[in-house]
Amino acid sequence: MNQFFTVDVLTVTVASGIALATPFLLAALGETIGQRSGVINLGVDGIMLLAAFATYYTALQTGNLLFAIMAGAGTGTIMGMITALVSVTLKAEQGISGIGIYLFGLGFSALLFQKLVGTPLPIATLPPVGIPLLDEIPVVGGMFFKQSVLVYLAFLLVPIVAFVLNRTTYGLKIKAVGENPAAADSLGVSVARIRWSTVMLGCTFAGLAGASLLMYGGIFQVNLTQSEGFIAVALVYFGAWRPVGVMGGSLLYGLVGVVILTWKSLGIIPLSASDLAATAPAVITVLALLFLARRFRQPAALGRPYEREG
Repeated sequence: MNQFFTVDVLTVTVASGIALATPFLLAALGETIGQRSGVINLGVDGIMLLAAFATYYTALQTGNLLFAIMAGAGTGTIMGMITALVSVTLKAEQGISGIGIYLFGLGFSALLFQKLVGTPLPIATLPPVGIPLLDEIPVVGGMFFKQSVLVYLAFLLVPIVAFVLNRTTYGLKIKAVGENPAAADSLGVSVARIRWSTVMLGCTFAGLAGASLLMYGGIFQVNLTQSEGFIAVALVYFGAWRPVGVMGGSLLYGLVGVVILTWKSLGIIPLSASDLAATAPAVITVLALLFLARRFRQPAALGRPYEREG
C-alpha cells in the first residue's frame, strides 16, 4: 500500500480519475437539463455508443480530431431529435422508449463497426494542454491543470449549466415545465418547445460524452460504454438534479474506478478479488445514491408526457 501513497502515483491517479469522470459528467449534465424539464432519457448509453463510433470513424477517415468530436456531438443532436419526437411529440412512455433508443444505439453501432471498420485500429487522442502558470504548481498542477480540452470543457459547463438553470428566463421555464407543465402552459410557455430543446441539448452533451470516452482510450470496440450511460442517469439522482452535485458524483465514480485499477496494477488487490473490486465504483455510487436520494425531491412531472386539457 505504501507504494500507492507516493507523489507520482497519486498525481497520475487523480489526473486519470478526473479524465475518466469527464464522460459521466457530460452525459449527466445533459440528462440533468432534460430531467429538469420532465423528460427522463434512458437511451443515453446508446447515444454515447453511436457518438463514440461517429467520432472514431471520422477520425479514421479524416485524421482531424476536431471534425471527429463535432461528428460525435452532431450524432447526439440527431439522436436528440429522434428521442424528442418519440417522448415529447408522440408522448410514448419514456422509460420504454429510452430503452429502445439504447438498444438501437448498441446494435447499430456494433453493426456499423463490423461493416465499416472490422478490425480495431487505434486513433490519435487529444493531448493534454497545460494551463499557463497553473500547470507549474507542484503536485496540484499535474493533477488538475494538464488535461485535454474536453476535460476542461466538461468542468466549465458545470457553472454554465447552473447559471442557465438558476439565473435565466430559459432556466426558469425549464424548471416550471418540469414541476407543473399545465401551469407553465397557462402562462404561455410552450411545454413541447422547452422539452424538445432540453432533450436535444441533453443528447448533444451525451454525444460529447461518447466522443470524450473515445478520446480517453483511443480505440472503439463493441459496447465500448459498458452501460456507463446508465451510471450517468443515476448520477443525476445522486447530484439531486444540481450541476455541482452531479460533478461531485462523477468525480467520485471516476476516482474510485482509477484507484481500483491502480491497486490492481500495483498488486495491492489480489487477482482472485479483482473482479469483485471492479464493481466497487458502481456499488459505492448506488450506496451513496440510496443515502442522498431521500433528502431531495425529483421534478414533479418527471417522466410524465404532457397532455393539454381541452
